Amino acid sequence: MRRVVVTGLGIVSPFGRGVDFNWKNIVEGKSGIRNVEGVDLKDIPVHIAGQVPFGKEENQFDPDTVMAPKDQKKVDKFILYGLAAGSDAVEDSGWKPETEEDQFRSGVMMGSGIGGLQVIYDNSLAFNENGMKRISPFFIPSCLINMVSGNLSIKYGFKGPNHACVTACSTGTHAIGDAANIIARGDADVMVAGGAESAVNAIALAGFARMKAVTSDFNDRPTEASRPWDKNRSGFVMGEGSGALVLEELEHAKARGAKIYAEVVGYGMSGDAYHITAPSGDGAYRAMKMAADHAKEHGVELSDINYINAHGTSTPAGDVGEALAVKRLFGEEGVKKTSMSSTKSAIGHLLGAAGAVEAVLTIMAIKEQTCPPTLNLHDVEDEVAEFDLVPLKAKKREIKAAMSNSFGFGGTNSSLVFKKYEA
Repeated sequence: MRRVVVTGLGIVSPFGRGVDFNWKNIVEGKSGIRNVEGVDLKDIPVHIAGQVPFGKEENQFDPDTVMAPKDQKKVDKFILYGLAAGSDAVEDSGWKPETEEDQFRSGVMMGSGIGGLQVIYDNSLAFNENGMKRISPFFIPSCLINMVSGNLSIKYGFKGPNHACVTACSTGTHAIGDAANIIARGDADVMVAGGAESAVNAIALAGFARMKAVTSDFNDRPTEASRPWDKNRSGFVMGEGSGALVLEELEHAKARGAKIYAEVVGYGMSGDAYHITAPSGDGAYRAMKMAADHAKEHGVELSDINYINAHGTSTPAGDVGEALAVKRLFGEEGVKKTSMSSTKSAIGHLLGAAGAVEAVLTIMAIKEQTCPPTLNLHDVEDEVAEFDLVPLKAKKREIKAAMSNSFGFGGTNSSLVFKKYEA
């Protein structure tokens, strides 16, 4: 199998746009979670989220830099976020197809967990009130999940594999792993991969609130709401944005002198076959073990994985279940030597974009040899007391390799392992 490396990164998050900007905020322990703006919450008890900041200032999200104003009306925001992060990753990589064969060997795999929910909601209301004449002719393409991949391929002329992954909160991680496999088996040389989501809207917040999945206990203290592994956690905080990686076959990247952030060495996936929303823990373990076993084929031992960017959503059952699965894989002594944190504590849960954004942050952790902190972790659950959960402050340490986990509704699990690139 061919080796796959990362040559480009892009992020849009509740902090704003830009990898270095996001990383700086993350390691400084800042929070992008605040009171929801621009949404009619009606009787919805949840008043906080991680919303992308729109504006013209540096690192704010300016949609006019992504798409012409007249065309923005034809797409849901998740497409704009994905197009921005994907474009930033491509530009960061410096990859530009110069021949038709280059185009055929370049592809896109950008997914979303929910897609254009706001557009579907708006057009449903319009149809109910005024019939078909009020439906936008752009309604269907404006909400389709594969339109992030479609728009990126059109923009850059990438004519290779064009796909979209939809696996709830595992989407971004699955997209990256699947894209890496496409390159490894020789079907492409370059792939843009990741996820995008824009579900901070009334219908999504109401739906998750009815499930009692999101917290409403910290409406007056938004920055304290996302608190993975803390005894006072009571649910996740919704976030939005996009993360994207440019993956590239190693020799292809070396031949053009590309900078290399890290190497993709492990990918695992599994199904719980247990419950539509509750995790089993066993599936998480098996996804991580598969990723770790693949990493071993690349010379990466379990003990070389020094950092884990956990799924860590801040839910009562999920956080402990994941940690116990990690302990099952790494062993009692192994977890004491491995740092694990949740960057969702700073930006919330970006659903289908979460795994991709967290993959970017995991790669930055390797690059900077720094573990990002878990915010709001003051009273650690007894079951995970022996873990180094990087509470409150970032931690400098050696990171040879790192793991990033994502688990989704339906019992779908995915895990990636990246290692520091060595020629």
